Amino acid sequence: MTDLAVIIVTWNNAREIEAALRSLLADLDESGLRHAVWLVDSASTDATVALVRQRFPRVQLIVSEANIGFGACNNLALRRLGFDGGAATNALPKAVYLLNPDTITHGGATRRLYDALMSRADAGLVGARLSFADGRFQHGAFRFPGLRQLYCEFFPTPGRLLEGGFNGRYSRALYDGGQPFPVDFTLGATMMLRREVILETGMFDERFFLYCEEIDWAWRIQKAGWRAFCEPRARVTHLGGGSTSQASASSFVHLWKSRLLLYETHQPRWKRRVARRLIALGLRRRLRQLGESQSDMRRACHDVIEMAEACPT
Repeated sequence: MTDLAVIIVTWNNAREIEAALRSLLADLDESGLRHAVWLVDSASTDATVALVRQRFPRVQLIVSEANIGFGACNNLALRRLGFDGGAATNALPKAVYLLNPDTITHGGATRRLYDALMSRADAGLVGARLSFADGRFQHGAFRFPGLRQLYCEFFPTPGRLLEGGFNGRYSRALYDGGQPFPVDFTLGATMMLRREVILETGMFDERFFLYCEEIDWAWRIQKAGWRAFCEPRARVTHLGGGSTSQASASSFVHLWKSRLLLYETHQPRWKRRVARRLIALGLRRRLRQLGESQSDMRRACHDVIEMAEACPT
């Protein structure tokens, strides 16, 4: 029986994937965990697939001919593992670790995440402490988004509120405390899930093409009675934006389409109405700040405003 299956989704990540896999595999080999690593490529046009095939033969590769999105690609591997009902429960890995391709795994991180997940009967999801490439702290866990976070997105807000609970952040003291602490959700960059949670809550909702899919799943996990934790002793460098930065205007539209869907799925009717108005108001304010030469981003803002105002009441 496999203790842990790791799934990595790539899209034109040839520059990052070698370091990600080398650090992960070295950590797995030291962990004592029975493991398997799966990489799902979402129609890359660079050398990602060739590089993985040539240099990492132990990684099980799934190649999608179309760019179907982060959640759908992870679901391909989850189905291949048997989480669609194709395998008996005891034949499934005890945990699944979803890891971004733009990461560097520090020694001991994977085992610490696994132990934190398995040490509590109510733990369904756990994520690591993240840092940027230069070592600076990076928030890796957040509260579920509400109206205050939307306000901070668009309107002048004091820095102490941006970095605090008002904007859905957890205190640095919790990270520095060195013990797992409960959170609403962790970034999809490091997201380890218990087998039973996947069987009970299903997989990613594929309506989310890009962004917010991990928030939606964590929300469903909490509604099912499980808890999420951040394990600050598990350290992972997250370079950030390796794929999404490649298409800023289209990524902007995907981001807000997913955020609108998230609110429609999980928030009460009155919050949905206020959220849509805040988004439209905030983006009109942003349009006034954009130069005429920024035509792609101006068009993207208009597209999102139309989506927000077209949502059913």
